[in-house]
Amino acid sequence: METKRLVFVGVGGQGNLLASRLLGEAALAAGIPVVVSEIHGMAQRGGIVESAVLMGNVTSPIVSGAEADVLIGFEPIETLRAMGKCSADSLVITNLSPLPPFTVSIGQGKYPKVEEALELIQKKVKKKVIALNGSALAAEAGNPLSLNMVMLGALIGSGAVPITPEDMKKTIAASTKKAFLESNIKAFDLGMAGAR
Repeated sequence: METKRLVFVGVGGQGNLLASRLLGEAALAAGIPVVVSEIHGMAQRGGIVESAVLMGNVTSPIVSGAEADVLIGFEPIETLRAMGKCSADSLVITNLSPLPPFTVSIGQGKYPKVEEALELIQKKVKKKVIALNGSALAAEAGNPLSLNMVMLGALIGSGAVPITPEDMKKTIAASTKKAFLESNIKAFDLGMAGAR
């Protein structure tokens, strides 16, 4: 199969690592060779978290600059910060709901306007940028912590990876807590609809 390099970025507590692990599990279940890797600078809530999922015949878990086929950003400024991973042919899927860092919260910094960040993202890529308020969709699904399911839904809905919605939902059902299954599936479906 054609190699696919996906990069997930966000901050601690947004579920980025679970989303990339679930995508890797779904790929394995579908018989697709896959490598999943994680980089987290801070293990506590609020630190930058990056993970990668590489599908196909790859040997390295690293996605170098301009190599990402898809960038999935859970936080708009983190999406902008990771744009170096993208080329003009990359697909970018980004949440538009900001999660300002601690320095902004205590008044020592200023968070950039999301519209300006989105404009810079759109200038970098030729392909479609899928921008959605994933945090609002997660709240609509009944669980504000299901942003990761919204973003997975948007990814699968984009058609950028050879994983069917049904296969992804089976993996979600098998690998997430049963107490959250209904809201996770609803969040996934809302993300898929948001990607269209």
